[in-house]
Amino acid sequence: MLIDAFIDYLSFEKKYSKHTILAYEKDLLAFKDFCEVEYDQTDIENIHYNQIRTWIVSLVNQNISNRSINRKVSSLKSFYKFLLKIGEIKINPLAKHKSLKTEKKIQVPFTVKELEDIFELTQENSFEDIRNRLVIELLYSTGIRRAELINIKERDINYYDNTIKVLGKRNKERFVVLLDTVKQILLKYLEFKKQIKTNAEELLVTEKGVKLYETLVYRIINSYFSRVSTKVKRSPHMLRHTFATHLLNNGASLNTVKELLGHSSLASTQVYTHNSLEQLKQVYNKTHPREST
Repeated sequence: MLIDAFIDYLSFEKKYSKHTILAYEKDLLAFKDFCEVEYDQTDIENIHYNQIRTWIVSLVNQNISNRSINRKVSSLKSFYKFLLKIGEIKINPLAKHKSLKTEKKIQVPFTVKELEDIFELTQENSFEDIRNRLVIELLYSTGIRRAELINIKERDINYYDNTIKVLGKRNKERFVVLLDTVKQILLKYLEFKKQIKTNAEELLVTEKGVKLYETLVYRIINSYFSRVSTKVKRSPHMLRHTFATHLLNNGASLNTVKELLGHSSLASTQVYTHNSLEQLKQVYNKTHPREST
């Protein structure tokens, strides 16, 4: 089955994460089901663009957002690119497709004051307290992704160079800086961790000794930041967003932030410049002679 071959390609050649691969597979199977019902056709490799357009219209009628529809179509487009590559088709039916228009949502990062309030709130009296503090510190001081955080192993930390080896998307390795202040929290956490019975190789574990999991990291961040912030989005990714924005606001170059975040292209990093521009506008409005008169 060509879908299975495509999934293997994503897994073994592209080295996509399990979460990403499942999303691709779900989108393709949903489109396949649509074609079977609407056109009595099971071989989606021989689909015409008009059929895909009908599918897109059906998604719009289900009140699915344009952003979600674009993602589903992107999965389909990648599938047909793969079929072209292996010679199963000669023309990609989505070659000239234009994405649906979407609103550009500018994510508002946490402020320095909110981060300071968080660090004042956090306690260091128990294993859970110090672990949660370390989770927040690592996410904010390094900008790593949630999946990267939970997969850090103790052996990945170099105390001499003050760096942490991180395994990013598509198994791409990079090193992030371990700040001295964070290092102190880390060492204190490791002392508490000695009291936990665990066979896990990972740095961060639960009180039962099992590897920290993504939903728990989300709950930790959401719980703490709900005490100091009224922002709707309080997630681990917002700390990554905050890390990048604060660096740019303080003079870091876009290329530097790109490398620290583990982005493969500047296009992914440029989304964070919107917030930096907002701060520049505020400074401009306060200091330019024409505005301050």
